[in-house]
Amino acid sequence: MKILLTGATGYIGKRLLPVLIGNGHKVVCCVRDTNRFDISRFSSEKVSVVEVDFLKVEELARIPSDIDVAFYLIHSMATPHEHFEEMEAISAKNFKHRMEQTAVRQVIYLSGIVNEKELSRHLSSRKNVELILASEVYSITSLRAGIIVGSGSASFEIIRDLVEKLPVMIAPRWLETRCQPIAIRNVVEFLSGVIMKKETFNNSFDIGGPDVLTYKEMLVRFAKIRGLKRYIGIVPIMTPKLSSYWLYFVTSVSYSLAKHLVNSMKVDVVCRDQALATMLGITPIGYDSAIELAFDRIEQHQVLSSWKDALSGHNLEIGLSHFIEVPVYGCYRDIKKRKVRNTTDSVEKIWSIGGENGWYYADLLWNIRGFLDRLVGGVGIRRGRTSPGEIAAGDALDFWRVIYANKAEKRLLLFAEMKLPGEAWLEFKIDQTGVLSQIATFRPSGIWGRFYWYAMLPFHVLIFNGMIRNISN
Repeated sequence: MKILLTGATGYIGKRLLPVLIGNGHKVVCCVRDTNRFDISRFSSEKVSVVEVDFLKVEELARIPSDIDVAFYLIHSMATPHEHFEEMEAISAKNFKHRMEQTAVRQVIYLSGIVNEKELSRHLSSRKNVELILASEVYSITSLRAGIIVGSGSASFEIIRDLVEKLPVMIAPRWLETRCQPIAIRNVVEFLSGVIMKKETFNNSFDIGGPDVLTYKEMLVRFAKIRGLKRYIGIVPIMTPKLSSYWLYFVTSVSYSLAKHLVNSMKVDVVCRDQALATMLGITPIGYDSAIELAFDRIEQHQVLSSWKDALSGHNLEIGLSHFIEVPVYGCYRDIKKRKVRNTTDSVEKIWSIGGENGWYYADLLWNIRGFLDRLVGGVGIRRGRTSPGEIAAGDALDFWRVIYANKAEKRLLLFAEMKLPGEAWLEFKIDQTGVLSQIATFRPSGIWGRFYWYAMLPFHVLIFNGMIRNISN
């Protein structure tokens, strides 16, 4: 069977793709930027990739017409755009129009649980997309999920941040809202299980785990699993805006995502029934077991995808390829070169940079820079990295984005996602003679950009000299 997988570089898409391949399907991966999809990771001839931006009608013709099933896994919750509902509606309309021109028989959409009368903007948008995708030409199957728990999921990482960083929490009232969390493993089982299942055609199903919990109970049980004692107090006076800032400063989420999450967390997300689990013979995994499975993955360095890899800024929306060619004219550059002692060791250090490994020199200053970035609404340094040893184009790396990563070429190129009066690149490459080049490039925007470069110059001299020295030794 030939399957179209939209959102193939997203958190769910990356988990679903190996399962579809393993089940013998041919998969066409539909991505907005092919530079973010490393097709070399898949030796199977059953995987192909097309680049499509669903906001651009002219690009949808790239989708092949001979597909049988299509997964619609596109949403804009993490986007910095204020009018994300309009973007989601346009994308859904364009997708539907193209699907009606193909041989597709079933569209599968992962939505949110929308059983309450009053919904958040995020959940209202999900419900609207369901209505848009309905068609007389093909059948649609909508799976509605609430909190998804798994290594690298936004919900898991937020809960982890709160529990592990705050022994005492003065929390907003929405912590008393009920939800029905579901393990990522079950989500993938449901998505793959409904493929061409005629009983699911033109129907929607709530999917969730066996536990109905308040957000407070989820935090308490998470703490118990981790062997931590945590004290949580609920206050009724914290406004949605204050709640968003609280979540933004304590966790690694962006402010825009924190705002959407807070609005959604005021709404109960509880399943109506579990009819689909019975129909497909799926055993829902409990919340505690889902947490333990997530940590098993983390400890084994087997995190396949992370919500942190979603693009967080306007600049990169035009595609990573626009930033591979580092500019020279009108730029400031800090170039350091040094002979490495052992090429293999230095390459491994470069490929392990950031996250828990740090930046090999003056980590305190890097952390301060990350804190200052958070104060002005940036991503900060707390995103870390998905894998401690592997890295690929499109990955988030603290407050950088990986633009190019080729271990054979011994070259790594990063683009800054921190708040800056300009654009910044950081590049590492080792030539055939064993000389490491470490190049920081900054393209200023106006007079403030130039002022910023010279103000940071003393810190650059200290940090960049120390970093290349420790990488090359």
